[in-house]
Amino acid sequence: MSCSTVCQAVASCMSIPNSTSRSPAVFSNTQKLDGALVFRSSVSYNRVNGFSSCRCSATTSVPPGEDVFSVVTSSTTSEVDYLGESTKGDLNLNFGIDGKALQGPVEEVAKMEAQEAENLLQHLGIPVPYNARHSPRGIFCSRTLNLRSISAIGYDMDYTLMHYNVMAWEGRAYDYCMENLRNVGFPVDGLAFDPDLVIRGLVIDKEKGNLVKADRFGYIKRAMHGTRMLSTREVSEIYGRELVDLRKESRWEFLSTLFSVSEAVAYMQMVDRLDKGVIGPDLCPNEYKGLYKAVGKALFRAHVEGQLKSEIMSKPELFVEPDPELPLALLDQKEAGKRLLLITNSDYHYTDKMMQHSFNRYLPNDMNWRDLFEMVIVSARKPEFFQMAHPLYEVVTGEGLMRPCFKACPGGLYSGGSAQMIESSLNVHGDEILYVGDHIYTDVSQSKVHLRWRTALICRELEEEYNALILSREERATLIDLINKKEVLGDLFNQLRLALQRRTEGRPAQTLAATHMEDNELTESMQKLLVVMQRLDQKIGPMLDEDGELFSKRWGYLSRAGLWDKSHLMRQIEKYADIYTSRVSNFLHYTPFMYFRAQEQVSVDQLNLR
Repeated sequence: MSCSTVCQAVASCMSIPNSTSRSPAVFSNTQKLDGALVFRSSVSYNRVNGFSSCRCSATTSVPPGEDVFSVVTSSTTSEVDYLGESTKGDLNLNFGIDGKALQGPVEEVAKMEAQEAENLLQHLGIPVPYNARHSPRGIFCSRTLNLRSISAIGYDMDYTLMHYNVMAWEGRAYDYCMENLRNVGFPVDGLAFDPDLVIRGLVIDKEKGNLVKADRFGYIKRAMHGTRMLSTREVSEIYGRELVDLRKESRWEFLSTLFSVSEAVAYMQMVDRLDKGVIGPDLCPNEYKGLYKAVGKALFRAHVEGQLKSEIMSKPELFVEPDPELPLALLDQKEAGKRLLLITNSDYHYTDKMMQHSFNRYLPNDMNWRDLFEMVIVSARKPEFFQMAHPLYEVVTGEGLMRPCFKACPGGLYSGGSAQMIESSLNVHGDEILYVGDHIYTDVSQSKVHLRWRTALICRELEEEYNALILSREERATLIDLINKKEVLGDLFNQLRLALQRRTEGRPAQTLAATHMEDNELTESMQKLLVVMQRLDQKIGPMLDEDGELFSKRWGYLSRAGLWDKSHLMRQIEKYADIYTSRVSNFLHYTPFMYFRAQEQVSVDQLNLR
């Protein structure tokens, strides 16, 4: 295979001289003969296992008069490519290659070489990008991102670089929360942690003691009061056309991370106790809103008093799910020239202990986790870290002793500070930085809104959701087929109804044939259609209720609020996360030079073509 054409023709020959693209690539020593673009290159071919391979000279000096196929897409030529993405660090390869001419229309050259590239990728056991996207471990793209233009990658730690066993971690957080509630007089006996009660992306209505699931527009589709799911009629009666508005923080609380699971479970269980009248007004005078405040305070104490984290640090293997691929994915990025950063709200002792456990045993050549990162920030106080400056301290001893400092330097370990300080220290800014985290607000939206950093969201449940969607394909196909049949029947019913309406007013129907139909023929056809549609509804209704049960029996799919509509969570992800995936180690299945492209959006003209 011609490696020059794989890395250059396929990636860049869509832009040709005198084209209308925003930033055409520069082709050195190209000729146009009879309307065809001719690339002058020289390749020495071998055959390896049935595939073409080549020996090309990766030298930058070329003998005078030698034709060269050269691609230059650096920012000195243009700052953005034809998709509007930064070209900083993009390819920037000049190969002096001897020998063979590739000629013909650029579309034909690209087609031939792309097919050969796909064959070789398959032979090497490497999935092509298209196939990698269509898997539970894929990286999904909301906004096109050229990873080659990223100079620095920042990572959150909890539920990002390491994934906790939710039943173990959140279960212990729940236990400590309930113990704190018991100590101030709340009746908690007989309650147990039930993670199936909630999923990420739900919203707590603190005024009504409800947990709700909203669609992308904020309309409430499902709701639970205490631990009892409400019927569709009850949801309609309680909320009508009322919208979830996350800006009203006094009422709505968005469950944007797995850390919210223990809090939501405890709160919904305590709502049941409040409704039964066993919680006195002295404990929560504002009813549901006061109860939420009491639960939140009890859980906050569980975190800040240190008992929970001390227990986890003493036996991390009980709480952390190992991922041997994770350190290797970061090592690839570091060796590709990316400057890696760790930015976490956890304190130094906890961070060091957990990172040692999760990373050191999987790194080669006696490396430790600190060797991966150019800068480490603990106790970052996100989201304020992205909004304002806090005092900066340098951690100077293994025991965590700190001293004040005024400037961060590469290679340092710090506490506090700000995102602007990182930009200044590393001389990287805005969309040169990719930040990866699990919290839509604290990690993703704030770094995006205030700094215009590129963003990646980690959502482990995507793997389970993807598999559930695959397993339910046949049922969904059947459901959609029934809905389509009802749509056709309904349209005929409506047309006959309109014909009858016009006849009543003494006007002709829509068509001559409809005008000539007998009255009894019209009414009998309408009656039959009505019966069939009613029977279809009896079949479709339960199937709609069951759709998504493979992921969550109460709440359905994470990404959807109905058969086709996106959930409020999915709307937040697409709004703030440029890319999203289930775990950081999924980057290992791509490369540090990947160009992630947003998927095609359906428009009116595309609908007309289908």
